[in-house]
Amino acid sequence: TQVSNSGFETWGNVAPGVAAEPTGWYSNKSGSSVAKLGPQICFQDNTIKHSGNSSVRVETLSYFGTAVNGAVTTGVINAPNTTKSNGYIGTVNYSTASDIRRTAFTGRPDSIVGWYQYTSGGTGEQGKVTAILHNNDYFDPETPTTYHPDPTSDKIARALFLSTPSTNVNTWTRFSAPFVYTSSGVPSYIMINITCSANQLTSITGSKMWIDDISFIYNSTVSVKEVDLVKSANVYYFQKNIYVDFSSIPSEQSNFELYDITGQLVLTKKIENSTLNSMDVSSLKSGIYMYKVTSKSQGKFGKLFID
Repeated sequence: TQVSNSGFETWGNVAPGVAAEPTGWYSNKSGSSVAKLGPQICFQDNTIKHSGNSSVRVETLSYFGTAVNGAVTTGVINAPNTTKSNGYIGTVNYSTASDIRRTAFTGRPDSIVGWYQYTSGGTGEQGKVTAILHNNDYFDPETPTTYHPDPTSDKIARALFLSTPSTNVNTWTRFSAPFVYTSSGVPSYIMINITCSANQLTSITGSKMWIDDISFIYNSTVSVKEVDLVKSANVYYFQKNIYVDFSSIPSEQSNFELYDITGQLVLTKKIENSTLNSMDVSSLKSGIYMYKVTSKSQGKFGKLFID
């Protein structure tokens, strides 16, 4: 299970004259009525990107002397009023209760990973990526207020990445954050919140964070027999081709499947064991792909980066 548009390639306008947002993701411009009053804080960046054509950039900017935290989320940015401490991100629009944004997600991943760059606006500033697996509705921060209830009974797990305080990161750097599970249940939804100031009460402007190629890592448990069978199988990418080397596996036909980051099947092919198989993928966009090789007696799963 992955989330759609995790490479921030697809963007659309919120409304005529209003800045674009990544498809399936939202900024303050599609938030609650008071949140919409703030400056544009989410941008498509076609110059600084890890792969593909663009990344997402969030910036903490000033609105009549008040710092507005740069953010993009799969939920709703809510400002019940102009008091900063009352602001939160949730799955329900504070101004329009019928506006519910819940991203379906039924996996139990081990971690969330991605790539980032960061420019600190001042002392103590740090970028933040939060992912919450949950049921029903959720709110971040979780602390209940007059404006939203305590959601923690619906939490399955939470992952949190914080960049090093006050430190600029000028090259694409991989981040990883483990999910801490508080329930053995299966989630129904995920909410991912990205902010360039870790604290919504920040008074510092100028922080910027770029994010690209988010994905989820699943560490499956397999039997000793399966491990022994796939140890000598090799799947790799080189110069616009994917190679599947089963040369040391007993002769048997296998099936190769390649999926993009959204989980869409983009390539399938029957391959022969006891030989080196190759597939031309020059027509595919740059990015992270998941592969699956299966046959009657063995299987192999993994991830490839295609440039």
